[in-house]
Amino acid sequence: MSFTLVIHGGAGNITPAIMNEELEKEYSAALKGALDSGHEVLSKGGAAMDAVVAAIVSMENCPLFNAGRGSVFTKKGLNEMDAALMNGSNLMAGSIAGVRNIRNPIVLAREVMIHSGHVFLAGEGAAEFALSHGIEMVPDEYFFNQDRYDQWLEIRHTNFTQLDHKGDNLKSHLPDTGDYKFGTVGAAACDVQGNIAAGTSTGGMTNKRFGRIGDSPVIGAGTYANNATCAISCTGHGEPFLRACVAHDVSCLMEYKGLSLKAACDTVIKDKLIKIGGEGGLIAVDAKGNYEFCFNSNGMYRGMKNSEGKEVVAYYGE
Repeated sequence: MSFTLVIHGGAGNITPAIMNEELEKEYSAALKGALDSGHEVLSKGGAAMDAVVAAIVSMENCPLFNAGRGSVFTKKGLNEMDAALMNGSNLMAGSIAGVRNIRNPIVLAREVMIHSGHVFLAGEGAAEFALSHGIEMVPDEYFFNQDRYDQWLEIRHTNFTQLDHKGDNLKSHLPDTGDYKFGTVGAAACDVQGNIAAGTSTGGMTNKRFGRIGDSPVIGAGTYANNATCAISCTGHGEPFLRACVAHDVSCLMEYKGLSLKAACDTVIKDKLIKIGGEGGLIAVDAKGNYEFCFNSNGMYRGMKNSEGKEVVAYYGE
């Protein structure tokens, strides 16, 4: 049997103009590292869910991405993280939102799925659950990143929010440099048993207030997996993705209308989402090992590695 792993490290205005050779090398190494981590699990006959977690942990540990260690700062100067994991074989899922000091939020999401009896835990309750189940905690200093901190300092006295880079085209008061991206990370996999899974992890928006939560941890919006259809992880401006139930919509188009994986992804990302002002993309696999990268932004950090020895690492539009 074959297997396939796909990952993303965020979408947005990712063009050669905002990248250089050094950055390309850094992102390539980070994406390949995540692919290798997940591929190792799958090549040994491991489960899709475990491969997804391994790949996302690798990206959460890398400060290049707005997840885990690289998470952005909230209005209060804190790092609050969200994550979700879903298993396509039994529709089991685990999500966490607004957590702090968790080294790897995706690991906590898996623990919620397996051992909590619930699907979604948030804030102090999620932290209490993490402590009681031995999830690794780290101090605030672990998450400090000078670039992220400087981004926050520029807008902390305003009511504006900002994406992973300054100059985003949403609510920032700063001049639009065109240098913006949605730094969420995610993975989706199909294992040798034909089971699929998906996961997503994010640090949210810089200067976010009111405990804002985007689509990433919401099952059916930013993350979804069902063996009968597909496994999806999204990245983009969370509010439109929430309103469009993007991940589940792709699955529904396959299940109820018989669309192919590619056609379903294109319909949602390149038509329906655009109509409500949504920008970003997704990665997807099905139970046959087919995969898709689909985005309506200029680029998306992405990668694929499968049992046939094929490997893809890319950033820019096709």
